[in-house]
Formats: sequence, structure tokens, C-alpha cells
Amino acid sequence: MELFWTNGPMFIRELQERYPEPKPTFSTLSNQVRTLQADGFMSHHAWGSNFQYYPLISKEEYSKSGISSIVDEFFSNSYTRMVMSFVKDEKLSVEELETIIDLIRKG
Repeated sequence: MELFWTNGPMFIRELQERYPEPKPTFSTLSNQVRTLQADGFMSHHAWGSNFQYYPLISKEEYSKSGISSIVDEFFSNSYTRMVMSFVKDEKLSVEELETIIDLIRKG
């Protein structure tokens, strides 16, 4: 998705050219893009038998949907459980939580 947000609409060959070596195969990229399209994140314009793909959502919207999916799947749709997991695993300190609370209160 990042390459589409950066470069705009592309054909699969153009997408493949923008990858560093070792480049993914055409079929791998095609499958990934079609999966993103099936999930509602991408669409395409038909140019004869070729398809030029483009994103339907912004990077910010995509990030939010990804986070929401993680919270739903792994934390029973509870952001509190997610934060508590970070605290328990020592990935987030009490001081960091206090900073977050201060930011929330300041709006």
C-alpha cells in the first residue's frame, strides 16, 4: 500500500519495478493486490486486459483499520486490555501511561 500512496495508481509491473532486490514475483504481487481489493482497500481501472490499481483509503484510514482489527482479534475489542498487556509485558511504563493521561486531559 505504501508504494501506491507514494507513487499513485500503478500496474503490477510498475509496482514490481519499485521493489528492491530480490523483487517479489508478478504473481505474488498480483495476489496481494487482489486480496487488498477484495478487502475493500484497493480498486482498479481496466486498460484493455491490464489493470491499473489504486488505493481507496488513505494511509491513516488503513492504519486505523489495522489497529482496530488487532484490538478486536487479540484483545476482545478492548483497548484497556491491550494497554494492560503492554504494561504487563513491560512495554509501557507507569510514567508513559501518566504522560498519555496528561495528553488526554489537555485534549
